[in-house]
Amino acid sequence: MPAPQIKILDARSVPGNPAKPNDDRFGYNEACAFVIDGATGLGDRQYMDASGSDAAWVAARFADGFRQQITRETSVSDVARAVSQDARATFLGGNPDAPRYAWPLSAFSMIHATDDRLTFYGLGDSCVFLLQEDGSVSFHMALPDAYAREQAHAQSHIARTGGITRDGGALGNAETLAALRRHRESQNTAGGIWTLGLVPESADHLVSEELKIKGRAHAIICSDGFADLVVLYEAYDAASLVRAALDKGLAPMIEELRRFERETDPEGLRYPRFKQSDDTTAILVELTT
Repeated sequence: MPAPQIKILDARSVPGNPAKPNDDRFGYNEACAFVIDGATGLGDRQYMDASGSDAAWVAARFADGFRQQITRETSVSDVARAVSQDARATFLGGNPDAPRYAWPLSAFSMIHATDDRLTFYGLGDSCVFLLQEDGSVSFHMALPDAYAREQAHAQSHIARTGGITRDGGALGNAETLAALRRHRESQNTAGGIWTLGLVPESADHLVSEELKIKGRAHAIICSDGFADLVVLYEAYDAASLVRAALDKGLAPMIEELRRFERETDPEGLRYPRFKQSDDTTAILVELTT
């Protein structure tokens, strides 16, 4: 029986704001395809000056590590642990007093191929939409309730301030920023959400699920910024999202997303969110077993 294969059909990564760094990264090799979504920094300053943002720095570290080190034989968790240990030493070695809410971290989603199976791996709110050849669909994500919770929190912020861009935005509003920092400090601790970052123990908490492919399938691996087309704007369901990407490619779908963000609902009154436009990254793949 031939080994499972991942074929890259399209890949796009676009910053939410062209004037700011893109905190997302994506990558692939013969054994995997993945998206990494760096979390917006909450510190009072940037610590890793050469990377555009601390979030972009940590996302790039993991992207390079995954691309270079993951094979069909390697353990994804072992690679994640090693990259995290190296990132921790580099970041905290130069910034030992950085507050925990300023530590950079990221979500990720990945499809990994071994010689006998395909597996989803993830942490945080990146995800995979999978369309089988027979038309059946599935959704794979480490935190299935993350989108609903974030929308609820964003709705509270917007109700208090009047809109996304009002009162200095989410990071300019003292009450919202304090709440975001408390949540960030709880990540990668017992009882909190686990993400890729400076805490190697997060490698023990990777969510994984075997993808049982029936012959051939197609999937979109994406950050929450792209998933919003389904989970926030409801422009597609899982099946039509993948079919649209196969039909017209990812670029026009990201343009459609930006119209929702900037023209239909620029202040988040109809579709609550913390930022008008989020960094948006997706990979369209064909999977065969």
